[in-house]
Amino acid sequence: MKIKELRAGASNVDLRAEVVQKEDPREVVTKYGKRLSVANITLKDETGTIAMSLWGDDIEKVSVGDTVEIKNAYVNEFRGNPQISTGKFGKIEVVGKSEGKAKGKSDEEFGGDEEPADEEF
Repeated sequence: MKIKELRAGASNVDLRAEVVQKEDPREVVTKYGKRLSVANITLKDETGTIAMSLWGDDIEKVSVGDTVEIKNAYVNEFRGNPQISTGKFGKIEVVGKSEGKAKGKSDEEFGGDEEPADEEF
């Protein structure tokens, strides 16, 4: 699928895209009291961009500039914007490593004025 085709409620989504932005990880506490690390990324293909939250070990796998393949994901909506998630059954895999691009925020076109995407607990 392409990013412009993604709508909230879509499931079993397979997507290939480039990581164009990655925020620093932060710790959150779930409603069950469990502490988890989460980092937001922005994915881009030739049709657009979409937010994604990475959890736990997935955070360190992915860097700005990497091409990732996402399998069996779903799309939800957070604060009115679509967001892709792997959930329990999906997976994200790096299929092309970045070539020396800096880790962290990148591409000035993604200015920082937007609210970060968060999972609901």
